[in-house]
Amino acid sequence: MSIFGKIKDAVFGKKAEAQDTPKPAPKPTGNAWADAPVVEQKARPVVDIENNLDNMPGADTLNWRTSIVDLMKLIGVDSDYESRKALAIEMGREDYAGSAEDNIWLHRRVMNELAANGGKVPPEFLD
Repeated sequence: MSIFGKIKDAVFGKKAEAQDTPKPAPKPTGNAWADAPVVEQKARPVVDIENNLDNMPGADTLNWRTSIVDLMKLIGVDSDYESRKALAIEMGREDYAGSAEDNIWLHRRVMNELAANGGKVPPEFLD
């Protein structure tokens, strides 16, 4: 599993992923378009990222709001340089060197991805 996948599962919960639900097939009409199966997508629930992270054990002692290292520690994902570099590559950055600027970028990128996946993320955490 990708590192972002681990982050997403930890923040959203593994069961939060929306599931596709097929409808029962109607009687065939002979019309290919009318007879095609219909799949409804359930609405993905909006997850309050800040609330979820604040309620995790240890949130009061870690600065997860601005630190990618603390965010990863809070959710139980390795936060060493190699893990952060691999996460940066997943997020589209090949030249990650672990500098403060790189870590700020990585934290914001993770928050943007959580928002893109249905998370309610405070605007100050986003680009």
